[in-house]
Amino acid sequence: MPAKSFAYDPATRRARLDIHDPTFYRDPFAVYAELHRHGPAFYWEELGQWYVIGYDAVNGLLRDRRFGRQILHVATREELGMAEPKPHLADFDAVEAHSLLGLEPPAHTRLRTLVNRAFVSRQIEQLRPGIATLCHTLIDGFEADGKAELLKAYAEVIPVTIIARMLGIPVEMGDKLLEWSHAMVRMYVFNPPYEHEIAANRAAAEFAAYLKTVIAEKRVKPADDLMTHMVTTEKDGEKLSDDELVSTAVLLLNAGHEATVHQIGNAVNTILSHDVDPKALFADPRATALSVEECMRFAAPLHNFDRFALSDIDLGDGIVLKKGEQIGLMLAAANVDPAKFTDAATFRPDRDEAPHLSFGAGLHFCIGAPLARLELNIALPILFERLPGLKLAKTPEVRDSFHFHGMERVDLVW
Repeated sequence: MPAKSFAYDPATRRARLDIHDPTFYRDPFAVYAELHRHGPAFYWEELGQWYVIGYDAVNGLLRDRRFGRQILHVATREELGMAEPKPHLADFDAVEAHSLLGLEPPAHTRLRTLVNRAFVSRQIEQLRPGIATLCHTLIDGFEADGKAELLKAYAEVIPVTIIARMLGIPVEMGDKLLEWSHAMVRMYVFNPPYEHEIAANRAAAEFAAYLKTVIAEKRVKPADDLMTHMVTTEKDGEKLSDDELVSTAVLLLNAGHEATVHQIGNAVNTILSHDVDPKALFADPRATALSVEECMRFAAPLHNFDRFALSDIDLGDGIVLKKGEQIGLMLAAANVDPAKFTDAATFRPDRDEAPHLSFGAGLHFCIGAPLARLELNIALPILFERLPGLKLAKTPEVRDSFHFHGMERVDLVW
């Protein structure tokens, strides 16, 4: 059944839905299934904008250059009636100002070109032995206990350690990096509370100050790492500024672990909640790859991706956007579109159909996708191989967050 607060008017395609309704954020797919019965888009009353759920529509709009992740490069706040920045978020906004995720060409092109070479598949594949060793070492630390909380003991440690190594940041900073990241990521939800804003701003200030010390060290003592590469590489005679370096490093650290943590948790929960044999899921590299892709389709961590209309746009079918208005592209809903996937609501590890949209598409396709895929293709098989009697100790509690869909904790026993 759809969420208790859900109501839909087919005549106007308007939906009412409380984003904090536990029956929604615990199981948004029941709502998605109902919405798919009525078409590829709907207007969400509480959030005040159109949202797109159809696979083909979402895929197309992710690539549509009439939309962008920023708007102030083509219009002023006054023109758009946009509120002024909040003074208590000055440090957070400074870090976000040069984020790859929120830039458009030419700034996006320049930054992405400098970073992209570190994330191509041939470079990422070299990390395989180190990731596998890390996974085994972590399991060595809790295997004899017969129980563990998956996120803290395993899922959080892997991606933050690997990204820190890539950037050339001491892995001993892992706990602090996670603390800063968790505080900042709480901002990427609808209408965060004031206390979260204060915590995010403080974390951003501390994060930026620390990274500037790292940047200074790399200039004096270059090393074979991504931060040194970003500090020293030029494009068209220009180098990245300190502010650009900080924003890019923060994005790589935050996005580089946050989504992967939730994807590991969601995947393990999905596998253990369904009548499937882990040995079959990870029997060989092809089976593993298909299983991982199905986990990302069926239990995606990122559910929505907003874009701005860069001009007045008529999308047809009654969807008209003014310049500066946003449209929500619901990646997770598109992943379960019955018009695109056979038995879309069913977890089928051997599925080999259309690619999921969990990494996005187009200009802002996730730069870390090769790394995330490698980590999942290594971490999941090793976990189930090392702990063959793995079970859920109890049903995991889902976080109160529509944007990032994940578990509060995943308690395991074996």
